Amino acid sequence: RSVKENSRLWGLVNNAGIAIPTAPNEWLTKDDFVKVLDVNLVGLVEVTLSLLPLVRQARGRVVNVASVMGRVSFFGGGYCLSKYGVEAFSDSLRFGVKVSVIEPGYFKTMITNAELLENNFVSIWEKLPEEIKASYGENYLKKMQKRYNSNLRLVTDCMEHALTSRYPRTRYSAGWDAKLIYIPLSYLPSALTDVIFTWLSPKPAQKA
Repeated sequence: RSVKENSRLWGLVNNAGIAIPTAPNEWLTKDDFVKVLDVNLVGLVEVTLSLLPLVRQARGRVVNVASVMGRVSFFGGGYCLSKYGVEAFSDSLRFGVKVSVIEPGYFKTMITNAELLENNFVSIWEKLPEEIKASYGENYLKKMQKRYNSNLRLVTDCMEHALTSRYPRTRYSAGWDAKLIYIPLSYLPSALTDVIFTWLSPKPAQKA
């Protein structure tokens, strides 16, 4: 269908996202990656392209919610891959249209729901070959305590500014962990960030 001349859209906010299935990469299948990429990246691209003519006519804005995991990647599955893709797609879109990327830290949402994540890990673990289970060990499944930020207003304030400000920013970081930990880490040499994330991550029973 052709876009009517009087049809305009001032702002498009892409915020849909899932993280499950997630686990160390060798626990997962191609379909596990595709499931997350289809929602977080391919779906975002599809929606943006379908509405982009309306945004252009209004000289409006596109606001894509990525993540600090689009700057540094320290767990397996399709989530980090998809957020890196959102960053790249957003950068490639900035020709004739204003695009802002929001990079939230670790907020309390359904994506970070501890019970859902634990059930996800257990479900995947039960399907693993015995040699992989032996390599990682039962202790790898121990629940990790995370500090969530429950103030989602920090994210929605970024969305509001990106949509209504006369001079929207190219990127917004939301949350103290994004500003003080993850974004600064993304500027460090990869060898150093590897050491830091290895130190923070749970250790397999058998070293590679």
